Order: sequence, then C-alpha cells, then structure tokens
Amino acid sequence: MNNYELLKTEGRAKRGRFHTVHGDIETPVFMNVGTAAAIKGAVSTQDLYEIGTQVELSNTYHLHVRPGDQLIKKMGGLHKFMNWTKPILTDSGGFQVFSLAGLRKIKEEGVTFHSHVDGRIIFMGPEESMQIQSNLGSTIAMAFDECPSSVADRKYVTDSVDRTTRWLERCKKEMDRLNSLPDTVNKDQMLFGINQGAVYADIRIEHAKRISELDLPGYAVGGLAVGETHEEMYHILDETVPYLPKNKPTYLMGVGTPINILEGVDRGIDFFDCVYPSRNGRHGHVYTKFGKLNLFNEKYELDSRPIEEGCGCPACKHYTRAYIRHLLKAKEMLGMRLCVLHNLYFYNHLMEDIRTSLDEGRFASYKKEAIDKMLHGQD
Repeated sequence: MNNYELLKTEGRAKRGRFHTVHGDIETPVFMNVGTAAAIKGAVSTQDLYEIGTQVELSNTYHLHVRPGDQLIKKMGGLHKFMNWTKPILTDSGGFQVFSLAGLRKIKEEGVTFHSHVDGRIIFMGPEESMQIQSNLGSTIAMAFDECPSSVADRKYVTDSVDRTTRWLERCKKEMDRLNSLPDTVNKDQMLFGINQGAVYADIRIEHAKRISELDLPGYAVGGLAVGETHEEMYHILDETVPYLPKNKPTYLMGVGTPINILEGVDRGIDFFDCVYPSRNGRHGHVYTKFGKLNLFNEKYELDSRPIEEGCGCPACKHYTRAYIRHLLKAKEMLGMRLCVLHNLYFYNHLMEDIRTSLDEGRFASYKKEAIDKMLHGQD
C-alpha cells in the first residue's frame, strides 16, 4: 500500500502527507537531528513538541555503539526510551561507517570497522543495519549503503552503486523478515532506499530507475552536500528526482541551509535533515528571515531586541539578543540551548510557510521573496 498522499504540486514542488504508525507527516518537512537520541544543546522531546517538530532523526551507528540497540529494545524501543510519540527516522549508519570509522574494510557482505568510541571491531552489513534499526523500532529505517566521495572516479562509483543496489535488496528482504517476528518493536517499520552516484548524472539516473522498481515506501538522494558545489547538487537533483517515483516521498539527506531547502523543495524534495540549526546554534549563529546572525558580534552587546522580531520561539518570546550574547560569552549552557531552540523553531516554521505557500499555489513567488530577503535582508 502507498502511505503517501500527493496533495498538490507546483512545477516540480510537491505538497504531501505521509501516513505512518506514529502519525501523519505533512511534507515538505525538516527532520530535527537527535543523533544519539537527543538534540545537542540540552533540548528535550518536550521542547520538540513545543517548537513544532514533526519528525526526529536518530543515528543507527551511534546508538548501536552507545548505549546499544539491544538495551533500547529492552526499554521498549526508541520512542519509549526518549519519550517521543511522533515519527522517528533512523539513518542506517552507512554514512558514519564511511566518514568516522577511519580504518575500514568493505566487502560484499558488509563493512568491518573500528568503533570511534572504544576502538572495538564492529561488522555492519545490510542485515545488521536492519536488525539494529528494528531493535530501535523507528518509524522509517534507511537502507544500508555506501556513500562514495563526490570526487571518486567513475569506475569506483559504478561498482559502489551496484553494490549499494544489491545491499538494498538484502535490506528489503531482512526488514520483511524482521517485521514478521512476534517480538519486533514496530512491525510497521518502513524502509527507504537511497540513490547514490556521486556527481555522475547518468549513474544517478540509472540507479534511480533500478531502485524505483523495488516499490519501497520512500526514496532518498544520498551522497550530496559532501564537498560538491551547490550548483552541482542542484544539477544532480534536476537530473535525478524526475526518475524517482512522484507518488512516494523523496528525501534529500543531510541538506542544508534555508536556501538549499527552498531550492530542494522546488526540485521535488519532501524530506530534509541537517545538523546546521543545532550545530550553528551551539556556536551562537542564529537564523532569521534576513539571513544568519552571529550573536558573539559586539554590535549585539546592548541590543534589546529578540533574535527575530515576531518569532514565537521560547528564546525570542522571553529574552534579548544582549542577554543571549552574555550567556554565550559566559559559556552558560542556557545560551546554547536558546540558540538551538530558536534555530529549530525557525526551520520548522520555514517548512510550515513553504507548505502554506504550496497550499495556496504561490510557492514560486514565496521562494523568490524568501531567498531575496535572506541574501539582501536588513537586520
């Protein structure tokens, strides 16, 4: 059955609703990244409800290493463990294995690598990734894939993508098996496949066609925002997305800035995630409709305005730029927390504005105006 309802389109932009066992997701959506089952910056799941979060994203690799997916299963799964009732997407660990692991060995079976926490040797392949994600009981599980470097040569990328396709077939088979077991945390867990191919449009298109045949609940475009230019990324989306099923959600992994998101929506993307809002927030960089501010700047020392006029986030409703700047300078954790809350609220409500503009058939003009303000806005 198809869980995705396409409500409206404008050009390639899609406005959808994705039905899951943990509630409906209105798309386009930005998923708030809580790598180790928590948003960095002392943000609780209670906060996430209050700032309008629809989906929380956690990481298979990190949770497998610590505290261990078996432990989380004993605690009733990730939703119960972190006290969050809405959808959770878990990424497969593939990206971390290839970016954090340092020494690693890729074989057809999977990848052997050293844990970045204690150095112990871990093996992960498609079946292991599915088993870990099944123990976590997330709403959406991502397929285990290899994320080749965007500058890898053509031969390497071709071989890697072929293997990723074989791994996806194994993921699907294993998830079907796990979902049929009596003690599975979430028997309605859904699998999303991942399109790879670095910056080679023809490899991407061929791969998109092949994985579309598997008729999965959703599809991601992976391996972008890893060093290529924004223009290259947009070009790959222009070329690839038309070959992914329009009647399924499309997820652009690890992207990005507010402008990247607007450009992604314009090219048919439904799901986004990125560490920018929380990472930048922890360093005093906050997003506004008029671009990004660095609250460490001296000009905010006596600034009695909120981060953004009219913003309904907990930071803007109660505190001034001057006070938040003081907290950051004094290394008080509250400073980080308020900036992260503001940034996540900003991203969640940017998506709300995007959805409203699509509902009202004025996304093109909304996008143009929003980008214009971000690039040339006045603070």
